[in-house]
Amino acid sequence: MSKELMNTKEVAQYLDIHEKQVYLLIKAGKIPCTRVTGKWIFPVGLIDEWIRTSAQDFLQQARKKINSIEGSLLAAGSNDPVLDMLLTAIKRDHPAFNIFSTNTGSVNGLEALNTGLTDIAFAHLYDSASGDYNTPYLKQHCPNRSPVVVNLFYRQIGFLVAKTKSKIFKGWDSLTQKSIHFVNRQKGSGIRVLLDQELNERGIASGDISGYENEVYTHFEVGLSLISGEADTGIASAAVAKILDLDFRPLVDERFDMILDKKTFFQPAIQAFIETLQSVKFKNRVEKIGSYNFMDAGRILHS
Repeated sequence: MSKELMNTKEVAQYLDIHEKQVYLLIKAGKIPCTRVTGKWIFPVGLIDEWIRTSAQDFLQQARKKINSIEGSLLAAGSNDPVLDMLLTAIKRDHPAFNIFSTNTGSVNGLEALNTGLTDIAFAHLYDSASGDYNTPYLKQHCPNRSPVVVNLFYRQIGFLVAKTKSKIFKGWDSLTQKSIHFVNRQKGSGIRVLLDQELNERGIASGDISGYENEVYTHFEVGLSLISGEADTGIASAAVAKILDLDFRPLVDERFDMILDKKTFFQPAIQAFIETLQSVKFKNRVEKIGSYNFMDAGRILHS
């Protein structure tokens, strides 16, 4: 089909669900589509808007539930294996506090913070014009708040490559080879922003990349796509490559930040978060994974 329209098989791949689940969504009237000459057609633009709306509805429901739990905050945005470790460590070391996190991508995290659907946004959005992370995006995606940007860590990002393609994959130019199948991250994620900036600067058309439309929502899903044989390469963190024993080709050391309103910054749960982040105990655990730098951990970079 055209890039603007998808059939049931294509939308199932786009949403990473079984085709039978697509028909169930159609029957329940929960997915935008139309029937043409007996076949169901799904406009890509409407599907993307439906995904964004569904994410907002989920955050609204989560917000209502979390507001009733004392000492709890809601986070949204990017994801990382070490971030998951950090949230678990906080729950263990400070049981009075809970930070519930959902993976929506960096841009959606900032927009949720702006509308009050979340207390914290996790982001790693690179701005090629300034060479800075996250701060240049605040005016556009978070204009209604007084955001504080707190660094969590720096991490290494690069191409994960399946062992079977490690000898033929040479980097950016290999993405247009027909024998190389790519797995992408969702629109609005920091990885997707980085990818599209690089493709634009290198003059590589996304339509020439096999699998560009194949989207997943986490770093681990990128790695698992390679292990399952669904793809040959994708961009994710060095930590995932090490954990899943995949080849890794470094691209950039990027900054991963926590963005929140000034009022939220002084809440006890946030101070516990930063205390755990800066603890020797936590850093020693992460050292076993490698490829992380905590030189600015807990430091306010913008207020």
